[in-house]
Amino acid sequence: MRPKSLIAVLGGLFLAAACAAPEPAVTPSPTTARDEALTAAEALGDYASLDYCSLVDKAKVVGGGNAVKPPLTSFDFCRLEFVEGANRYTVTTGPIDSGQDPNNQPYDYGGPLPEGISVQQSTFNESTACTRLLTFADGIRLPIVVTSDNETPADQAVRCRIADTTVGGAAAAITGQKVGRLNLDQRSWGRVAPCALLDRHELDAAAGAETKPAPALSGHNCIRGKVSFTLSVGADTTPGATEALGGRQAEVTTSGAFCQVTTRRPIPGTPERVEQAMLSVVGIDGAEGDATCAAAREVAVAVFPKLP
Repeated sequence: MRPKSLIAVLGGLFLAAACAAPEPAVTPSPTTARDEALTAAEALGDYASLDYCSLVDKAKVVGGGNAVKPPLTSFDFCRLEFVEGANRYTVTTGPIDSGQDPNNQPYDYGGPLPEGISVQQSTFNESTACTRLLTFADGIRLPIVVTSDNETPADQAVRCRIADTTVGGAAAAITGQKVGRLNLDQRSWGRVAPCALLDRHELDAAAGAETKPAPALSGHNCIRGKVSFTLSVGADTTPGATEALGGRQAEVTTSGAFCQVTTRRPIPGTPERVEQAMLSVVGIDGAEGDATCAAAREVAVAVFPKLP
């Protein structure tokens, strides 16, 4: 899956990057057994500790294909990659979101669903991705996005078949009370509340003096004015050039008008994954330049020492 393609697909869904080893499934609140309309909290429990991969029936989703690697379990999404025929598919479940989105449209899903839960489809990037949204009684949605190396419209039917299969697995996990929790070690950044680290006066200049931190529903992303902070897990790949910022080695990169500073932490017992903390600052009026990265470095120096 090419990184630019994945970013384009998830850009409208407010993402962020993946892995903490999941515990065995934990029985949610007894409310999940009621014949009443389920809210997201009743169905999924605490959002910050939700194991999104517990909602994915890997065997059914992969079907006759071959999994490329174990599913990537992030703090707020699950990513599964597999090969079927000549194509490689990526299935991303999460993060949860809410609010109005003109891209979301009704969808006539044919499988069984818990009471009060419906399925929508998104027209965002629909020529190269199939997106389903498991929507709870309170309007909170669980996005499921399927992309493939073959981005031609002819492959859309396959992508949507995989998306519907993933929806069915998530619905079955909720109905069967098999929603799991993340198993995070005591120093895991998955235990950190990112908005608490942005609610600091020394960040007024970079974020905007009158701005306030706004958390994402998942609990692992926060935006304050021009500054965003994302905690995630990703593959343990060799980073580019790094520099010391806030007592940690960090990689500074630019993407359009954004300057991003990323530092990483090894996960004990999981050599192929790392936890990631990424700070991003957008330039004034969308402009890019050295001043934006200078502000991003200042934020990193203030925030990174507060991480465990």
